[in-house]
Amino acid sequence: MTRTTSGTQKVKLAHAVKISVLLAMVLSALFLVYFTELTARMNSDSLRILLDRTGSWSPVAFIILYTTGVLLFIPGPLLAGVGAAIFGPYWGFLYVYLGAMMGGTTAFLLGRWLGREFAASLAGRRLRRYDEAIERNGFATVLYLRLIYSPYSPMSFGMGLTKVRFWPYFLATALGIFAGTFILTFSIGTFTEVWMSGQWEKLLTPRVFLSLGLFFISPFIPLLVKRVRKRRKAPLSP
Repeated sequence: MTRTTSGTQKVKLAHAVKISVLLAMVLSALFLVYFTELTARMNSDSLRILLDRTGSWSPVAFIILYTTGVLLFIPGPLLAGVGAAIFGPYWGFLYVYLGAMMGGTTAFLLGRWLGREFAASLAGRRLRRYDEAIERNGFATVLYLRLIYSPYSPMSFGMGLTKVRFWPYFLATALGIFAGTFILTFSIGTFTEVWMSGQWEKLLTPRVFLSLGLFFISPFIPLLVKRVRKRRKAPLSP
């Protein structure tokens, strides 16, 4: 009996240590973003100078930087806009997309490893029912939350605390952020190219009109997704 009690206490202690590490990481990240000049330094000019020093490795450096930004809760549109401005609408999209996927995956795995057991130990009967529902409908739940532009970093960490399996999370994230990432990077990258070239007649090209159209319809995507969801059974229903 004593050994069992001792073993249980050790498990609880291990869970407490893990969740403490996770909370410390999150609080440190929030402090860096909101109480230092880190975010202010995240602009295209500063990062262009930094990436130029890496030479041909600049795409890899940016992807790592974006991944780190997700873990630090730096707003995704800020990093995506900088990537599009530096690399253009197409390569910018690719590097931003890869960085977002790596960041979201890393955040999920950290949340799963450091906080899942602690979250499960605190869940009551009702929360366990929702947790099981999320596990059954993991792909649909994650896809819906991505399509309505839920805060990227908090959701990535938070999903790691639930029972949703890795591959449904990964595939739903890959699909859910594709359109929004493309619209943002394509629009910013296109207008940055025109601005940098100084050839203002390019504002009348089909690509510019396409980027404008995509940019203005992007806020309506969440509304459309919510309307479609209302006509179907909610994926979180236990």
